[in-house]
Amino acid sequence: MALAALPPPRRLDGGHLIKDAALAALVALVLAIPLVGFQAVEVNAALTIRTRFDWMAIGVAAVFAGRLLLRVAQALRPVRTGEARARWLPTVDRRRSALLAWLGIAVAIALPFLPFSSRYVVDLATLTAIYVMLGWGLNVVVGLAGLLDLGYVAFYAVGAYSFALFAQWFHLSFWECLPIAGLLAASFGIALGFPVLRLRGDYLAIVTLGFGEIVRIILLNWVPVTNGPAGIGDIPRPSFFGLPFAARAPPGTTSFHDFFHLSFNPDHRVIFLYYAILALALAINLFTLRLRKLPIGRAWEALREDEVACRALGINPTTVKLSAFAIGAMIGGLAGPFFAAKQAFISPESFSFMESAMILAIVVLGGMGSQLGIVLAAVVLVGLQELRGFAEFRMLIFGAAMVGIMVWRPRGLLARREPSLRLHGERGSAA
Repeated sequence: MALAALPPPRRLDGGHLIKDAALAALVALVLAIPLVGFQAVEVNAALTIRTRFDWMAIGVAAVFAGRLLLRVAQALRPVRTGEARARWLPTVDRRRSALLAWLGIAVAIALPFLPFSSRYVVDLATLTAIYVMLGWGLNVVVGLAGLLDLGYVAFYAVGAYSFALFAQWFHLSFWECLPIAGLLAASFGIALGFPVLRLRGDYLAIVTLGFGEIVRIILLNWVPVTNGPAGIGDIPRPSFFGLPFAARAPPGTTSFHDFFHLSFNPDHRVIFLYYAILALALAINLFTLRLRKLPIGRAWEALREDEVACRALGINPTTVKLSAFAIGAMIGGLAGPFFAAKQAFISPESFSFMESAMILAIVVLGGMGSQLGIVLAAVVLVGLQELRGFAEFRMLIFGAAMVGIMVWRPRGLLARREPSLRLHGERGSAA
């Protein structure tokens, strides 16, 4: 009776592990000296340098201990073959993902009425829902069509500024400006799509990055229209079917609390805006899921895999790329008015390249093409940005979290996504 070959055991070499951890600590020390060791502070109207070697020592010690523990854990873990490693990686099947999605929807609906909820929590959830919408919009371009877009924040800015300007110039309401913002952003997406039809990879990323900066510079310098760096304030709030959320309604109208015979509460407006963005986000989710099952969605994924094969099959890459840019831009444009209504003030600084990097990080970390993964990534990254007690180390924690996710989950938080097309009789397959 033949015995199966056992995997070779790993040796636990203490000296090698300590040297590796010490090398990682040395690199951390070199980086921490200029970044953490010194801080410029103002004392008695004079600029002085304050040392923070205690924080630097704590960070270097943490890197040494973390690297050592990681290497020990890797050494103690048995060697796995490719097939065994594939079975060991955690996956999310269809039933679990559906259960998790419905549970998330239930929590999102009940969030304003939970015991721990507050105005800050609802406001943070609104911001998270805006980033979820932006992630789903960019997912159409990057995750499905495979077109790397580093200037996606431009469509976000077009939606926000179109709402603010149309509301001030033509006195249109939020709900009248919302479809206009989506259509204008889609037209900007088509305008971007035409110059980049022949570009791929890094060249496409550079052009889209330039497009995003062009839009920001225009917003910054077109002072007669956009008010330049001063931004646009007094942006009107959305109403509930014409019922304003105000203590005293304008003449000829009835306020929300008077119509429903409630006492005035400023939180009503915040909760209504949250439910409005939540309803639109769920509609966008159903819309994109439906598109993936249509011929245009399959054409996007075919273009992502091989453009030459698409041409050979008779698919027009020009139409496919333009549709991806237009639909992705439209979703980003729809998110813009919600941000403007939430803040009641917008300026070009709100639409910098860091916003595009944040949205792209949500798509990549959540899993390319994974709708549920983008939601989880948005919750994690927006939550990390709100670490007020660690304001000085917020970006450090943000970067460490991204590195950790890319090391342990290189395909994203949810590596599995629902296949666009199933063969007859196939069950549980992954695209």
